[in-house]
Amino acid sequence: MYYKTIIQGRLEFGTQKSYDSVTKMFIQRLETYYKSDVFLKFEDIFHEDELSLEIPRYVGQVTDKAFRGTTSLLAYCAQFAIAGSIRGWLIYEGDILHYEIMEPTGDKGAVQSFVKGRKLVKMKGKENEALTALTKAIEKYDRHAQAYERRAKVNFIMKNYHEAMRDYNKCIGIDPTIPTAYYGKAKLHMMKQEWEDAIINLEESIKKSIAHQPVYWKSRKLKAECHIELKQWDKAAFDLQLFTNRSFKDDDPNKFWKRWALYTYGFVLVEQEAYAEAIKVLDKAAALPDIQDNVSESDILTLRGEAKQKSGKSGYAKDLKDAASKGSIRAANLLKRI
Repeated sequence: MYYKTIIQGRLEFGTQKSYDSVTKMFIQRLETYYKSDVFLKFEDIFHEDELSLEIPRYVGQVTDKAFRGTTSLLAYCAQFAIAGSIRGWLIYEGDILHYEIMEPTGDKGAVQSFVKGRKLVKMKGKENEALTALTKAIEKYDRHAQAYERRAKVNFIMKNYHEAMRDYNKCIGIDPTIPTAYYGKAKLHMMKQEWEDAIINLEESIKKSIAHQPVYWKSRKLKAECHIELKQWDKAAFDLQLFTNRSFKDDDPNKFWKRWALYTYGFVLVEQEAYAEAIKVLDKAAALPDIQDNVSESDILTLRGEAKQKSGKSGYAKDLKDAASKGSIRAANLLKRI
């Protein structure tokens, strides 16, 4: 049986010696162990001029055995690398059957410093230690794109915005396939209200990621916000429709923003004068639990009341009264005009 597979990423070997060793090993193992079970060709993925193995994105239909053979060989290659990461997904009818991440885990100094720094990034209050570890990784190997990307995130957290932008640009200059670098750059542009520049980077983040990664949907959400700022309602509606139609798992951070997205989509539809559709979307938003997502229950009721009134539907007065009772000044003002 054949399944959809997606594999993408890049490994850096750093020295000619490591590159020669990994290419020799790849050919030997391919001929001895894997044979027809590897669907990636040597000449398509290895690049001697950059001492790297690169798979911008492979999408195809393969067997489970071929997926496991290919990812096993790539994982072995990763142990010769000094930096980089390759990810692979085996998918059937939208569900992930297997997910593999192939990264260097050896005792090389750059590898160990990066692994340490990456762990520290996730620990609140450990920003300075993370910065030190990631800087060490870069000092040991100055083409460590992932270390630049993680250090940029730490700089962002520490409000070192100039340094964060510098590191994101450095990361992209080395490896333009890392989606989180574009996502981070977009957030920096948004802080300066540079909406067009943010959109350009978010589009790259979307292109460089897949729909099974949280960053893909985080980028869709931010892109919709930028389009709203520019009053580009059609483009905002496109992103929000995709986001609100997506079913997120409990451990996906995007699930928290589903209610916000429904409300915001309703707002955009009202701006487009698509009132009937807006009411349906806002009904879904109202049915979700009230959480700290910057949208209050009164916001949803007020907007739904406005949509009902403009579409000539009954029930708008009740929505506005309920919203006013919950503290909505806008709803109270609208009631006075009825």
